[in-house]
Amino acid sequence: MSGAGRRPLAAALPGGLALRALWQYRGFVFALVRREFEARYLQSVLGSAWAVLTPLAMIVIYTVIFAGVMRTRLPGEDDRLAYSIYLCAGLLPWGWFLEVVTRTLTVFPDNAALLKKASFPRSVLPATLACSATLNFSIIFGLFLLVLAATGRWPGWAVLGLAPLFALQLLFALGLGLLLGVLNVFFRDVGQFVGVLLQFWFWLTPIVYSAAILPERARAWLNLNPLTALVDAYQRLLLTGAWPDWTAFGWHLAGTLVLCGLAAFAFDRLQGEMVDEL
Repeated sequence: MSGAGRRPLAAALPGGLALRALWQYRGFVFALVRREFEARYLQSVLGSAWAVLTPLAMIVIYTVIFAGVMRTRLPGEDDRLAYSIYLCAGLLPWGWFLEVVTRTLTVFPDNAALLKKASFPRSVLPATLACSATLNFSIIFGLFLLVLAATGRWPGWAVLGLAPLFALQLLFALGLGLLLGVLNVFFRDVGQFVGVLLQFWFWLTPIVYSAAILPERARAWLNLNPLTALVDAYQRLLLTGAWPDWTAFGWHLAGTLVLCGLAAFAFDRLQGEMVDEL
């Protein structure tokens, strides 16, 4: 039997119906997220403590190496911890973005057997990945905020500005990952290309260096990177307690919504053929 003839519930759904189906299957999504979390942490000796120890070790290493050993400084900053905060404020959101994009990129080939045997809305799979990655990121970033509080670098009420930044980044990463994930089912070179692209993307984003050290022309090109403004907002907020300049995110929001619309359109139109292709 072909894929088109076996799927009453997994058939292509218009965007609104897909969202409604996701809501109806929210318990299934949460169960998958819980199962993944338990498989990652709870089957080890230390259990869920690894969810805390691993990111805490990373934060300590960055702080010791860059602030203590290398004594790296930001331009115009004498504080030894400033660069470590700057680095973590960029690396942690980047790691979240990377996890959402790369896992969504391969979510359909990785779950090919499940897609062929079970009948459920296929939007459950990317939604589960997004929730799982966000849970991991929340643990890591929460620990980072605790470190800021313990070292007297709490950003104050500006920390509330993180929520819209998180939402915008998640929408962008999920839209990009879903669009590329659909294309990757039909053109497997997409996965290889994205892997190379992400390596360049990291270094074209001012995470380990400050854009202030670059020539003005280079900074202008850097601003074309959609993650530049997001990372800069994280870094300014967590380093100086400055609220994000929301007027600078108008084009980012518009572009993200367009990207999500394209991803939803491609997913709705092609999800029926994906099972046959897999």
